Amino acid sequence: MFGGFGLGQTLKRWQRALKSPSTLSSGDLRRMSGDMTGMRDRLDNMAAKARSELQARTIGDDGIDRPDQCDWSVRPAPWTSEMRPRGVVGLNSPQPLPGGITLFHDATYAEMSLRQERAPTSVRGAQFGLVLEVYRSDGSFVSFVQDLPAEALVGLTRNHFVSVRITADREQPVEIYARLNIQHGPNVEQLVRQVEFDGETGQAEFDLAYSKINEKRLEKAWLDLIVEGPKMTRVALWDMVMLRAPRADF
Repeated sequence: MFGGFGLGQTLKRWQRALKSPSTLSSGDLRRMSGDMTGMRDRLDNMAAKARSELQARTIGDDGIDRPDQCDWSVRPAPWTSEMRPRGVVGLNSPQPLPGGITLFHDATYAEMSLRQERAPTSVRGAQFGLVLEVYRSDGSFVSFVQDLPAEALVGLTRNHFVSVRITADREQPVEIYARLNIQHGPNVEQLVRQVEFDGETGQAEFDLAYSKINEKRLEKAWLDLIVEGPKMTRVALWDMVMLRAPRADF
């Protein structure tokens, strides 16, 4: 398999060259080292995807409790796919993260870290979780912005409701809000709901009947998951699921 992709020949060429590294120029060594680092990064990313796929197959059930007539659901990549790097210290704003998510905060001085860990076995479906640790911070929020795939908008109408479900371990009872943003033409509809918790499980629901979206001009959508005022605390987001379904007609 490696030979078919030419990787085997490349490795053999490097091995031959490095039998006598003193004969190589500094430029050759730098280029070779750069090529090796790039290949290692690509192989590490592919290996992470392979491990995530194998883990998903062993889990089987995705753990998403779908309501009747549910026509779209997703568990975003940070909860299903291994991130590389697995952790970030000294978070900037914005801070792009693997898996199509971006972290924002409004702090001018902050000691914060974020890492991905294996989800507890008690969490159904999610393979990983995001663990945010905030030490000192003068900010008022930390938010995770997740772009929604195009499928989320296909057939979306004001007769739908959109639900956000999370599983979180909050060291302190910090409040978490969800803001659904839907761009339709030049306008952006923003719906904000507080995540209501029962133990570690929380939910926020958006009834689009109360929105002013133009169903014929839907362009993109994204979700902000906002942790309000985190200071000297740890918040582990063990799962996040989004789904939609038509409202029941009464």
